Amino acid sequence: MYQREEHGFVTAGGAGAIAARPPGFGRAAPIRGRLADVDLVVDLGSRIGTGEWFRGLATLATLIGTTIWLAPGFDPITIPAPPPMALAQYDEMRSLAIAPAAYGADTGRRLAPTERAQPLTSTPERPRLDIRSTLGFGDGLARVLEREGAAHDDAVKAASLVAGAVPLSDIAAGTTLAITLGRRPSRAVDRPIDALNFRARFDLRLSITRANDALTLQRQPIAVDATPMRLTGTIGTSLYEAERNAGAPPSVVADYIKAIARRVPIDDILASDRFDMVFEHKRAATGEVQTGRLLYAGIVHGGETLRLTRWTLGGREQWFDANGAGEMRDGFTMPVSGARMSSGFGMRFHPILGFSRMHQGVDLAAPYGTPIVAAADGVVRFAGWHGGHGNFVQIAHDGELGTGYGHMSRIIVRPGETVQQGELIGYVGSTGLSTGPHCHFEVYRGGTPIDPASASFERTERIGGGALAKFKAMMARLAGLPIGGDARTTQVKAPARG
Repeated sequence: MYQREEHGFVTAGGAGAIAARPPGFGRAAPIRGRLADVDLVVDLGSRIGTGEWFRGLATLATLIGTTIWLAPGFDPITIPAPPPMALAQYDEMRSLAIAPAAYGADTGRRLAPTERAQPLTSTPERPRLDIRSTLGFGDGLARVLEREGAAHDDAVKAASLVAGAVPLSDIAAGTTLAITLGRRPSRAVDRPIDALNFRARFDLRLSITRANDALTLQRQPIAVDATPMRLTGTIGTSLYEAERNAGAPPSVVADYIKAIARRVPIDDILASDRFDMVFEHKRAATGEVQTGRLLYAGIVHGGETLRLTRWTLGGREQWFDANGAGEMRDGFTMPVSGARMSSGFGMRFHPILGFSRMHQGVDLAAPYGTPIVAAADGVVRFAGWHGGHGNFVQIAHDGELGTGYGHMSRIIVRPGETVQQGELIGYVGSTGLSTGPHCHFEVYRGGTPIDPASASFERTERIGGGALAKFKAMMARLAGLPIGGDARTTQVKAPARG
């Protein structure tokens, strides 16, 4: 097989096939070849001034001119837009919109007004306003009245009338005021006070009314039965729960536990023991009840009866038993009543650190939440977190003496605060480096820790002479009050003590 070209024809041997080229093929080929050699995209940065360079410049000018000729122009196309809607119009639009409430479609309006709705030039005013307001902490009566819209002169006059009946400072925060404001001559002035009613004290209600264009005050005494409330019952599984179930408020229960714990260890109290308490209790004729402090604390423990009553001796109020023996004073008192000493003063093997070191106090083991009291009168020098001591309180006493109390679960005193012997300063916990709930108690002399056992502890004060007879008479009267509530419900077996 062979192939050759003669006079524009290709002759193939072997099969004998001859293929003809298109007419004019021979003439168009040179033209296409020459056009292929023409480069319209020229690098204008080289061969400047040559024919090739001018050809590239002409190409660039042609492209720029074509672009300018085909451009729509430099003036922006403006489309008329409506002016922004006013707030009122926007709210009306939203009230008619169908959109999720999350996008603001819910305006609270039922339907936007139509063209038939005409705005009112003026609205009618209520002839009187009945307002209930609350006296805030540190607030003033006149200021509250003015804030509610009362005229200044009427507010000052009402406060002056009330001050003539009770000191304004004695009106407790949270007192509800029922205020009635009357008609005013115009909107430019405040309303006059037509009436004011509130309970100024537990036993007194005050009313201010307007008569002959003048404010007058009326006192309405409220009959109050101030007989103390006595509660008694079986302790069961929990002393706190038994007293709360009997109707004692939490503050009274706390005072009872604090008073009893000085004489009877809380851990030793049995489920079969009985509590007996008397506290201040006022009952108004209008039905309100007001409770006060604990007056009498008694307990039948292991067949023996302990009775304690508040009494003031030497200008200081404390608890005395039936024989007139009071709390132990003049010196230090143990900060945790009825606690067991789990670790003494001196060198010991630290259970957490794993080596022996000086133990600068004693550990008084007691359940979580047992009250911790000040061992003597003094000033709180430190109250807060103190490394391994956890929550720690340090008190400075007279004679270069000081005491420290560690591992508290809660501190209730502040630095600089003056405390008295037996005053609550915190509660037993296990904060810091501690393996269990206890109070770490330290005593210092001149800043140096000393053995608390070497310090002078506890001297009992006693009531004597004619005061003892008065004291016993008062205790007998309190112990003989009728029982207002009884906690003897279902008897629950006390849990085993480990």
